[in-house]
Amino acid sequence: MPGFARSLEGHSPQLAIGLLQYPLLVRAHQGSCPLTAIVLLILALSLLLRLLLAAELPPGFDEAYYYLYTRHPDWSYFDHPPLVAWVTGLGPLLMGQVSAFSIRLGSLLLFTGSSFLLYWTGAHLFSVRAGLISLAVANIAPILLVGFGVLTLPDSPLIFFLSTTLWVASREFFPLPSQGMQGRLGLYGATRYQPGPKLALMGLLVGLACLGKYHGLALGFGLVLFCGLSPHHRCALRSGWTGLAVLLFLLALSPVLLWNAQQDWVSFRFQGGRALPQGGYQLLDLMLTALAGILYLLPSLGIPLWQVSLAESGRILLQTIQGVRLRDEDLKRLLILACGLPLVLSFTVMGGYRQILPTWPMPGFWVLTLLLGSHWQGWRQVGRWLVGSGLVVVLLLGVGLTHVRYGLLQAPGGLGLWPVERDPSTQLIEIEQLRQSFQTNATLAAALAEADFIFTNAYFLAGQIGMALAPLTDKPLTCLDRDLRGFAFWSKPEDGLGQDGLLITSKQFQPPEGIPATYGDYFASLEPVATLPLLRAGAVVQTFQVYLARQMLKPYPRPYSRLR
Repeated sequence: MPGFARSLEGHSPQLAIGLLQYPLLVRAHQGSCPLTAIVLLILALSLLLRLLLAAELPPGFDEAYYYLYTRHPDWSYFDHPPLVAWVTGLGPLLMGQVSAFSIRLGSLLLFTGSSFLLYWTGAHLFSVRAGLISLAVANIAPILLVGFGVLTLPDSPLIFFLSTTLWVASREFFPLPSQGMQGRLGLYGATRYQPGPKLALMGLLVGLACLGKYHGLALGFGLVLFCGLSPHHRCALRSGWTGLAVLLFLLALSPVLLWNAQQDWVSFRFQGGRALPQGGYQLLDLMLTALAGILYLLPSLGIPLWQVSLAESGRILLQTIQGVRLRDEDLKRLLILACGLPLVLSFTVMGGYRQILPTWPMPGFWVLTLLLGSHWQGWRQVGRWLVGSGLVVVLLLGVGLTHVRYGLLQAPGGLGLWPVERDPSTQLIEIEQLRQSFQTNATLAAALAEADFIFTNAYFLAGQIGMALAPLTDKPLTCLDRDLRGFAFWSKPEDGLGQDGLLITSKQFQPPEGIPATYGDYFASLEPVATLPLLRAGAVVQTFQVYLARQMLKPYPRPYSRLR
C-alpha cells in the first residue's frame, strides 16, 4: 500500500476514500489495485476489444476511400486535410500488407493516446476519480469507441490533437501549485493569471487538429470563447504568446492553405457548401438528429451528457448575467463547455435542414465527457453504472460484429431475422473474397493483365477495389462518375485515351441507365468478363461485375475540372 498512498499525495482524504471504493473494472473493491493499474486496465481492455473489431470488421466505404489517399501523397485533399492519409498509411507501411486491420492500426494507437490524455486532463482539472470516469465513458460509448478508436477516419488524428490541446490548456489556465503558483485559484480574482508559452503551443496543436479534420477550427473558437468569457483569463487575448499561437497555427495549417490556394479554395467551398441550408427547416429532423446521437452514444451515457452540459451551461450563464463571481470549479467547467458544446449544438441544429453524419458532433461529446466525469465523481454507484453500460456495449458490438462478419441475423444463412436484400451491412464486403477471385480465376487474371487501367462508377467502390487489388497490381485506378471526389485531382481528363480499361462495379451500385448506356459512347466496346458473387453465411450478399472496356475514345465529363 505505500506506493498507492504516494500516488494519492496532494489529493483530499475524500478523494482517497473514493478511489478505495471505486469498483470500475477492479475485482478488489477495497482499492488493492494501484491507481496506475486501474488506468492501464481500462486502456488494455479497450485496446483488446478494438483490436478484435479492427481485425474482423470489413472496411467501410470511407475507410477504403481514405486508403486511396495513401496512393496519392499530397499536401491536402479535396474532401479532407492530409493527416488521415498518414494515419491510414502507417499500418500498411509497417505490416507490408493492405487489409482492414492494417489501415486501422494508426487509429488504434492514436485512440489509446487520446484516452490517456483525456484521463490526465480530467485528473488535473477535477480529481483522479473524475479522470477515471471520463476515461471509462469515452471507452464505453459505442460511437466514440468504434468511430474514433477502430475505424480509420479523419476523426482519429483530430481527437488526438484535440485531447493534447485540452491537456496543455488545463495546465496553462489552471496550473498546479508545483508549477509556481502560490495556491489553487479560488475566485477568479484571487491569483493573477499570467499568460505563458503554453498558449503558443496550443496554437500549434489546434493547427495540427485542423490537419486531421476541419472540426479543429471549433476547438480554436472554443479556447478564444473561454478566454473572452472568463475575466480572469481575458488577458490571454492580449498576450504576445497568443500572437505567436496564431502564427504557429497558420504554420501548422499551411499545407492545407497552400494546396487550396492552388486549387481555387475548393476544399473550403466544398465543405462550406455542405453546411449551408438547402431547403426548409424541420423540427422533427432536429429531434431525430439529437435522438440518434443519444443512441450512438448509448442512452445511459448520451442522456446524462446532454443533461449535464445544458444544465451547467445554463447555470454558469445565469451566474454571469447576475454578476456572480465564478469559482475555480466553474471556470474549469466553462473551459470544457466552450470547447465542446458549440460543436455539439451547431451540428445538431444543422440536422434540422440537412442529413449529418453521426460522427460530426461527436468530438464535442468527447470533450464533454470531462464535464460528466466531474459531476459523477461523487456518485457512489457510478462504477456499477459504467460496468453495466460497458457490458451492454460489449453485447451489442458482439452481436453486430457477428452479423456483419458472419451473417448472424440474415435470411437465408443466419437466424432468418433480416432478409439479405434489405440488409445495409452487406455493403461492407470482405476484400479478401474479391482479391481471391482475381487470383484464382484465369479469365479475370488475364483481363487484369491486358487492361491498361482500372475504373469503377463510384468513388467509394474504388476504395474497396483498390484494397482488394493492392497486392496484385499497381495499375492506375480511377473513377468515371459525376461525383469524382479526390479522383478529380488525382488524374486528368485525357488519362486513358486510346487505352483499355477494366471496369469493376457492384450490381448493387450500378448506374440507373445501366453500364452500356453510361460508358458505351466513351469506349469502342464493352465486353463482359465475369460475374463475381460474394458470399456470407452461404448466401450471396453482393455481386460484382467485370467488363473489359476497349479503347477509350474521349474523356469522360469531369464535374470538378473547372475547379482545377
